[in-house]
Amino acid sequence: MQPLAFIPSPSQGVWHLGPIPVRAYAIMIIIGIVVAVWLGERRWAAKGGAPGVIIDVAVWAVPFGLVGGRLYHVVTDYQLYFGDGGEPVKALKIWEGGLGIWGAVVLGALGAWIGCRRHGVSVAALGDAIAPGIALAQAIGRWGNYWNQELYGRPLDTFWALKIDYAHRPTLPGGARDPEYADVATYHPTFLYESLWCVGVAILVIWAGRRYKLTHGRTFALYVAAYTLGRFWIESLRIDEAHHVLGMRLNDWTAVLVFVGAIAYLFWARRLTGPEDLGHVPAVPDDGASAPAAGAGTGTDSEPEAGPKAEGAEKVDLRKKAEPKPKPEPAPETEPETDEKPEAEADPKDDEPEPEPEAEAEAESAAAADEPEPEDKAQDEPEAAEDGPEPEPVKEKETAGADGKGEPVRDSQ
Repeated sequence: MQPLAFIPSPSQGVWHLGPIPVRAYAIMIIIGIVVAVWLGERRWAAKGGAPGVIIDVAVWAVPFGLVGGRLYHVVTDYQLYFGDGGEPVKALKIWEGGLGIWGAVVLGALGAWIGCRRHGVSVAALGDAIAPGIALAQAIGRWGNYWNQELYGRPLDTFWALKIDYAHRPTLPGGARDPEYADVATYHPTFLYESLWCVGVAILVIWAGRRYKLTHGRTFALYVAAYTLGRFWIESLRIDEAHHVLGMRLNDWTAVLVFVGAIAYLFWARRLTGPEDLGHVPAVPDDGASAPAAGAGTGTDSEPEAGPKAEGAEKVDLRKKAEPKPKPEPAPETEPETDEKPEAEADPKDDEPEPEPEAEAEAESAAAADEPEPEDKAQDEPEAAEDGPEPEPVKEKETAGADGKGEPVRDSQ
């Protein structure tokens, strides 16, 4: 049975670069991890966490998760490796497929807890940041099942059915081809169903986390509940060999129990509030440029914070306002160039006779020869001028009553 339209199976899933095999299954897992870490870093920074924490925690969580996923697969399908005709060494061949998501989550969470303890951050807060990234990693990783042509569902006759080559069709426990499916070429592409479901879970988790402010691990719990809900009906479509308990596959029972636990946690943590431990965020340098102003982003006006810089700036402004600008001082006059007589400024006596024009000219010529004297000696200039040759009109007045110093005697009238 083969429909006219279907999803073709890949021609090969391994390429060789010399002696090194490059497997599509491993490439899908690596791409999924990179996407999960990238998105987790962005969400962690948006929560206020220090950059680089998600990468450091992933160094612990990813190896633990891979080991846990492989252990779960080997334990639940032990007959494939330790049963009759099984090869135990194949349990180590992780590149051939076989990773159980439940074991990956349990041991991956243990590795994440160790990384969080080393950085001093809350594992619940980190789980909220990484939850949608894990869902996208699963969506990408499921395409590894496509390249390996494994984990498909029941036969399907429709245009979205997946064609499986004869060598990869279901077999009996002994290794012989199952006659029930030997002639069936197309099956349910359960890898595609789960991949699309995980993309929807990632979108749901991001939206609900923002809409309802899911913190303290509630975003991660929502991811777990949503994933297990889809995994339950997808698991019921698969026809690969698995253990059954009470008529259901073991993975179905696991999905039910994990779903109940996630819902119980959401109910228990519904009222958890308060700050989360996001570790030590590097302090912003106090250079005055990068620090936001007080009240920025609140839509209200607020005064700047009080501090040494603010007080100093205020004092500088007050001094600038209080101190008037100095007025320009006139340049000092070295020589009197005005028409006023220096004798009249120096000696304020009203009744002293003024010298004649000829005496004044001689005094000015003597002052020009000498250096300019300070202002306080200006009063002695008439005396210095009279020590030299005196003009005759002054001598005529001194004959009337001059003292020994040569100064004119005042009238007694």
